Amino acid sequence: MNEQSTRRKDLPYLYKVYRQTERASRRQMLQLIESRPNGRLLDCGCGDGEFTVRVANCARVAEAYGIERVHERIAEASDRGVIVTKANLNDPLPYRDHFFDIIHANQIIERLFNTDLFLSEARRVLRGDGYAILSTNNLGSWHNIFSLALGMQPTPMYISSDAIAGNVFDPLQGTRHPSQGNGRERIFSYQDLHELCVRHGFRVEATRTVGYYPLPPSLARLMCQIDSMHGAFLIVKLRPQ
Repeated sequence: MNEQSTRRKDLPYLYKVYRQTERASRRQMLQLIESRPNGRLLDCGCGDGEFTVRVANCARVAEAYGIERVHERIAEASDRGVIVTKANLNDPLPYRDHFFDIIHANQIIERLFNTDLFLSEARRVLRGDGYAILSTNNLGSWHNIFSLALGMQPTPMYISSDAIAGNVFDPLQGTRHPSQGNGRERIFSYQDLHELCVRHGFRVEATRTVGYYPLPPSLARLMCQIDSMHGAFLIVKLRPQ
């Protein structure tokens, strides 16, 4: 599904900020990448492999692995040189212990019902001197808090598997659900995400928040520096304890 097919004509500004914030989140993740020449990268939910390749090039790894469920995306990622395994991230990861130098998961953990298993498996397959970078929606962002105060659904929390509904300010409201049968299961707040990662053997080295709806990216960056707990997206960089 392309972006134009999901765009609401009555909220062009919010839609633009939404897309700009997604891109800003990816840029922030790339800024946290450390070089690992000759290492291995695992991208959990690699999609078509486009961003996987960007992460791999930034880290200078020798091999980029990916996990994906959609056949068409697997083919596209493979064509880009990603070593893709078709698997469900709610199941144990199909790799041996301490196999990867870097684990990357962008907007994935909120879609898993077995988050504990995923994090413990990520810790298992990560080298002792490796690191992981995760990104997810922030339940405690101000736009979600205000939505609840107004009696509306926080935008990351879907009430339907068919269409996006529940918040009149959502720029995707009323459009076909982009992930049929793969909605968000768990949405994290700043503190909860930290606690869960620590529980599964990680140390949180850095946390970034990106986006401050409805502000444009230039003002959002400033606000996220002032108030690091209430941005739209949470990004954590993790090290094994």
